[in-house]
This record gives sequence, structure tokens and C-alpha cells, in this order.
Amino acid sequence: MTLASSLVLLSGIAVLWRHSLAAYIRAFARQSFLIVVAMVLVAAQTGDERLYLVAALVFLIKVVLIPNVLQRVQRHVGADLEIHPYVNTPASLVITGALTLLSYGVALPVTALGSLPTRGGIPLALATVFVGLFILVSRKSALSQIIGFLILENGIALLAVLATFGVPLIVELGVFLDVLLGVLVMQVFVYRIRETFDTVDVDRLKKLRH
Repeated sequence: MTLASSLVLLSGIAVLWRHSLAAYIRAFARQSFLIVVAMVLVAAQTGDERLYLVAALVFLIKVVLIPNVLQRVQRHVGADLEIHPYVNTPASLVITGALTLLSYGVALPVTALGSLPTRGGIPLALATVFVGLFILVSRKSALSQIIGFLILENGIALLAVLATFGVPLIVELGVFLDVLLGVLVMQVFVYRIRETFDTVDVDRLKKLRH
């Protein structure tokens, strides 16, 4: 489980040393697939058949549906690269290292006192949340920020599964619907931003106000 959580975290960090928005989308799809693997492993340990259904829904929505939506948005707006993020690549990697250490410090009381077999992956899931939030605030492209939001949500989903050793099905269904609706709403906003301002760079949008 720790290995699967580590790979999920690395998939999020991989976004920070790439500039291609297509690569961002592929990284999110890979990360989502790894979360499916983690859920299947937890389901095998707990014997909870409902978690297999949750894993199947994650695969359908986050590995297949959402990446296809994002690829369609990318083609429509003609955005290919995140060229000048607010934080450059070397500094981003240093910051993510610090965020990972911070996550271990924050999760230490839980991992030290808990008895769950998944507790080793909890700090890594929390680090994935921090990395997603960092991508969200450190990138300029609206599409990059959407990817950051989705990676953040992946981290929350993984954290919920590991910390509770499985999540009630009704809770996961509610989260999936919220995420899917959020992506569809953001798709509309990106289309409108591109059509109105001829850019999806939020930094340039700020300059238009002056």
C-alpha cells in the first residue's frame, strides 16, 4: 500500500517538471489509475465488495471520462504549454520535497498511534493533497489549475480510503458527482475565457484589468 501511495504522489510531482498540458492530463490519468489499484488492494484486504464498485467508478470517471473531457478542452482552446509558471521547476521540486516532509510531520500522530495496515500510506496521500494545492496556485494556465484541483481531489480520495480503511459507497458516489460536475462547469468557463480574451493564461487575464 505504501508503494502504491508513493507512486500516486510521484505522478502528481511529475506534473511539476513538465510543461506540456497533454503530459499533465496523462499524469492525472496515470495517478487516477494508481488510485484504482490502491482501492482494489484495500478491497482485497477488507473483503468489502462495495469498494470494488468504487474502484470501477473511479476508473470510468477519472481514468477515462475526465481525461477525454480535458483533451477536448485542450484541443478547443489551442493551449499546449505551461511556459512561465509562477514558480519555476527547480523551486517547485524543492517545495514539494518540503511539503512531503510537512505531511509526515502532520500525519505522525495518526501513524504512530493507529493500527490500520494502511497507515504507512497516509502521509503520502496527504502530501498528494499538498502537491495538488501547490499546482493549483503555482501555475498560470486555467487548464493547469484544473489539473491541480483534480490531483488535490485524488489525494483527498486516497487519504479517505487509507485513513478509514474503506469509504462508504454513498460518500464516494457523492464525491464523484461533485468532481464530474465541477470539471464540466470548469470546461464551460475555460471555453468562455478563451473565446472572450483569446487566452487561458490567468496571469494575462489579471493584466487586462489595468
